[in-house]
Amino acid sequence: MLTLCGFAASNYHNKVKFALLEKGVPFEEELAWVGATDTAASPLGKVPYLKTPDGAMCESAVMLEYIENKYPQNPLIPADPFAAAKVRELALFLDLHLELVARNLYPEAFFGGKVSDSVKEKVGAQLEKNVAAFAKLAKFSPFVAGDSLTLADCAAVTHLPLVSGTTKLIYGKDFLAELPVRDYLKMMGERPHMQKVNADRKANMELMMSRMKAKS
Repeated sequence: MLTLCGFAASNYHNKVKFALLEKGVPFEEELAWVGATDTAASPLGKVPYLKTPDGAMCESAVMLEYIENKYPQNPLIPADPFAAAKVRELALFLDLHLELVARNLYPEAFFGGKVSDSVKEKVGAQLEKNVAAFAKLAKFSPFVAGDSLTLADCAAVTHLPLVSGTTKLIYGKDFLAELPVRDYLKMMGERPHMQKVNADRKANMELMMSRMKAKS
């Protein structure tokens, strides 16, 4: 049995969780907050990490590859090598060039902190450039990589709401507004497994916020 360790408010946790649910792979969840992780499994103390019968691993992209290779049912990577590479390209692009860039703004957008004007200016310019590049890669026909659900959707459905919400809160405009992201997220939100992920995320977010207030 696999054990996914982390917390359900984390988009990277949910990226892996959604893949497991869609593939029909049995797993358990173990609550692990940042700073209270098993550093033997995740040496940097990051979440999520995955416990398997063969040992533990960290980094969500690695977990997804392991899950796909170990459990080939309901594949989320195409058999064709080029199509598979394009799915991985999109998933990596979403991680590195959209979510991780927007993450610089999360302290002010979501957690009551402040981000300097210089950081906002730099991040805004980078996001505008990266969103334009993403628009050239994404298909939205109807899934982000084409006509079937893939690992790229596991990243898109968990990252895009954060990028959209963050830019609206910080800049007063949604940097993704010109892409069909709203319709895409509506379609994905109708999937039962995404509904479970979202319900668990909302419940855990409330727990996380109360935990933060207790510490302040």
